[in-house]
Amino acid sequence: MEGTAFKYGNNVDTDVIIPARYCTSFLAEELAPHALEDLDDTFVKRVNQGDFIVAGRNFGCGSSRENAPIAIKGAGAACVIAESFARIFYRNSINIGLPILECPEAVHGTEEGDKLHINLETGEIENLTRGGKWIAAPFPEGIQEIIELGGLVSYVKKRLGAEK
Repeated sequence: MEGTAFKYGNNVDTDVIIPARYCTSFLAEELAPHALEDLDDTFVKRVNQGDFIVAGRNFGCGSSRENAPIAIKGAGAACVIAESFARIFYRNSINIGLPILECPEAVHGTEEGDKLHINLETGEIENLTRGGKWIAAPFPEGIQEIIELGGLVSYVKKRLGAEK
C-alpha cells in the first residue's frame, strides 16, 4: 500500500474520531463525511483512498465505539500507524477490517504529507519522502485473513461456509 500520511498527536479519542452526535449509524457512507471533524475539519476533504493516519500514543482511547474505525476506513484511510492504541479500538479495527500498526519509530520518522509504503504481510513501513524504514510486528495469519476479508463478519461467514 502507498499513500500520504496525515499526522496527529497523542490521545486521539473516539469522540474526535467520530463525534457522538453521528453515532446513530454504523454505515461507512454516513460516518465517513464526519471522520475526525472535531480534530481536523479538513481531513475528509484532503484524504484520498489509500492514505494513512499516523499518530502518537493511545490512539482511539475513550468510548468503545465501532463507529470510529468504520468512519476512518469509510473516509479512505487504508491503515493507522501509531505509537500505541487503546485496546478496544485495536480490536474494533480488526473486527471491521481496518489495518493498524504499532510502530513508534515510524511515527517519529514521519511528518504530515510524507509518502509511505506499507507491507502488511511483513510489517515493513517505508517513508518514501524521508527515506526511513521500520518494522512493525505483522499480524498473525488469522488476523491478516480477517483484515483481507474486510472484517470479522466476512471472516466468520467464510469459515461457516467452509464447514458445511
